[in-house]
Amino acid sequence: MIPRTLPRQAGRPRARRAARILLALTSMAALLGLDLPEAEAAPPLGVTVRAQPDATSARVGALFAGGTGGGHFCTASVVHSAGRDVIATAAHCLGHPDTTVFAPGYRDGEAPYGLWRLTGVYTAPGWTRGEDPDEDIAFATVEPADGSRTRAVEDVVGGFPVAAGQPRDVTVTVLGYPSTLDAPLRCANTTSLFSATQRRIGCPALSGGTSGSPWLVDGALAGVLGGHEGGGTVPEVSYSAVMGAPAQELYRRAAG
Repeated sequence: MIPRTLPRQAGRPRARRAARILLALTSMAALLGLDLPEAEAAPPLGVTVRAQPDATSARVGALFAGGTGGGHFCTASVVHSAGRDVIATAAHCLGHPDTTVFAPGYRDGEAPYGLWRLTGVYTAPGWTRGEDPDEDIAFATVEPADGSRTRAVEDVVGGFPVAAGQPRDVTVTVLGYPSTLDAPLRCANTTSLFSATQRRIGCPALSGGTSGSPWLVDGALAGVLGGHEGGGTVPEVSYSAVMGAPAQELYRRAAG
């Protein structure tokens, strides 16, 4: 409160206070202006959009049979490893590892980071014996398809850390390649537990070809699209096996 005994000085504090308010409002407007494009770029939960080219989508790629001319059938992503050469996908995507190649960042018919052939596959015993949907996750090591062996895939595009033990209602971002599109789709939504071993998400348009898509929580791999019903029989609902002890052991073996 301004003392009554100083009437001549009353205008100055008010002017200074008004200036501070104006400065704060100007700063707030500037901050809001900077944040607005990012807010607009992020779609609402449960909405599927075309993923923009960035460091995250560069780590996600399509799986092809032999080469890019034959069409892609699944999705995979690069995960962090000691050898910097490991990808994660659904186990049911690796039925023919000798002819499967991985194209990270594939977009509009181009493989900007090259093609990578599989050199080793890691699947859980339950999948190998009986295709247990609770173990429909796999890891594989890769090297340049041209045989040069001069670089590792993680050195080129980076790799996602692997995180297990997520709560049932965690928000997940899925990036994957429908077989009918030559660019990845992106959708984020809150998940739920379909069972103790299967996680469920509601995202439209995740059709055939998105099997193996990474489920990311704060930038870390918490599952892949697969599991129950091979990942889902309708594009609007997808599944992932919970990243349990068998999957973590597979990752440790593959990551070296």
